Amino acid sequence: TQAVNQLESILSEAVRLQSLADVQLGAFLSGGVDSSTIVALMQQQAKEVGQASIKTFTIGFNESGFDEAPYARAVANHLGTEHHEMCVTSDMAQAVIPLLPHMYDEPFADSSQIPTHLVCKAARQEVTVALSGDAGDELFGGYNRYFWGPRIWNRLSWLPFPARKVLGECVSAVPVEVWNALSTLVKGNKSGGVNQTGAKLHKIGQIFKTSKGMSDLYLSLLSEWQDPGDLVISDGVKLLGQPDTLMQDPLPTLGLNDQALEMMYRDSMMYLTDDILCKVDRAAMACSLETRVPFLDHRVVELAWQLPLNMKIRNNQGKWALKQVLYKHVPRELIERPKAGFAIPIGQWLRGPLREWANGLLDETKLTQEGYLKPAPILQAWKEHLTGRIDHTPKLWAVLMFQSWLEVNR
Repeated sequence: TQAVNQLESILSEAVRLQSLADVQLGAFLSGGVDSSTIVALMQQQAKEVGQASIKTFTIGFNESGFDEAPYARAVANHLGTEHHEMCVTSDMAQAVIPLLPHMYDEPFADSSQIPTHLVCKAARQEVTVALSGDAGDELFGGYNRYFWGPRIWNRLSWLPFPARKVLGECVSAVPVEVWNALSTLVKGNKSGGVNQTGAKLHKIGQIFKTSKGMSDLYLSLLSEWQDPGDLVISDGVKLLGQPDTLMQDPLPTLGLNDQALEMMYRDSMMYLTDDILCKVDRAAMACSLETRVPFLDHRVVELAWQLPLNMKIRNNQGKWALKQVLYKHVPRELIERPKAGFAIPIGQWLRGPLREWANGLLDETKLTQEGYLKPAPILQAWKEHLTGRIDHTPKLWAVLMFQSWLEVNR
């Protein structure tokens, strides 16, 4: 209780300080734990000083399975914010794609960059500064990989690496379609969408084949193309092996006594900075919106790293301490649901309205002439994706963002 109260106090102060502005200020609200916590504290402070309700912003989609707007609306209604909701059509989202190479000025391939820019655009019509809930996952153990990554490793690490490699080869040797068919036979494909069983098992097979330690497993979980050497033309020079990244930096000698903590540290140093913060900052500044991140107040970060792991992850669920703060302001039933990213149906669009655009960028002759990427694995993934049996969206999006950036900057 003392730790939860301290977290609420320090986070409230961070929100208060970052809410100081001479211009109109609001917040993003997805209806998830992180953004709802920030908004709840902002709204409480506004009430205490007699200010008007804060402005909150979310976007929704018509495609089923991608629309989180109802969750955000429920939280906003409970807290009494001045809520703004924009329904995004596929045409609106697709119109952002040609802007991405200019907006990011580098190949940047997190497809949630599109809805991020759209929610920033919507917010900018009302406010000049917006607070976000970014960094909550990395600080308080929110990503699924923190639970099942160590579970996978603890179950397979007893096997010698050569045996794991053979097991991985066996899993990978069974075609994705066969795994999908077996999955459907056993439990039925009740998802209503693409059956991902085969693709997931192939990814696990790849992990078995390549992971000699927890660091390898972590890199596998984060990588879409498992081996850069399979994709990038090296002109005879030994390609990377794996690129030199912070993964090669030694871990701190104190404080990282658990595999989940190691992943949270790596994410804080790499994924948060190079993906999440980069994505939001450029998507926002492209429409002159300033964003602020209360979770990254140094006092919040320091406290988060002082909390024991069992105050973050309990019963295979993350952000325990943060949820205790949130549930003082928002009923549990409005928040509890499976974790979802800020996603759009890019995979569906690549098979439909974006197919011609993608075909042009993935043209075999073009790829060959450019001389950066090997056409064969890319075209194989594209062909499999178009059948609808396998969803290769993240793999293909990485290539498409590189290709579109190259077109603009050659």
